[in-house]
Amino acid sequence: MRNFDFSPLYRSAIGFDRMANLLDAMSSSEQKQPSYPPYDIELTGDDSYRITMAVAGFEQSELDIQVEQNRLLINGTKPGNDSQGNYLHRGIAARNFERRFQLADHVKVTGAKLVNGLLHVDLVREIPEAMKPRKIAISEDNMLRHTENEVSTNTAVA
Repeated sequence: MRNFDFSPLYRSAIGFDRMANLLDAMSSSEQKQPSYPPYDIELTGDDSYRITMAVAGFEQSELDIQVEQNRLLINGTKPGNDSQGNYLHRGIAARNFERRFQLADHVKVTGAKLVNGLLHVDLVREIPEAMKPRKIAISEDNMLRHTENEVSTNTAVA
């Protein structure tokens, strides 16, 4: 396994602490995601998404969804099943899981539903009004001169 040193990036990247943390997390071998349960991420609109997870065999009461600091955490907990039974083949997974998703800024979870063994988690990106692009009006040249004259008159009086 290769190790990468991102410290040179920290020196020249001011204000990008979150990006540096993401790079560290991606390079860390401890952050590897298990493959169970499988999931899809779907773009359902311009600013809306859906995560669909295959959680067959789990009831609604056995699933837990939490959002904390731009991180979506989905847990599935099966109660201890002590019945061993006489299985010739046991291929249906009935184990606990924890799945984490890093959410981008301004992405909110709007709802979740469990349908036919599929857990659907709906997300929407809500960009604050202050961050949306806005048009700046260009003033005419004589307006600027008028403002400059007022400033020079006010400073001469004072």
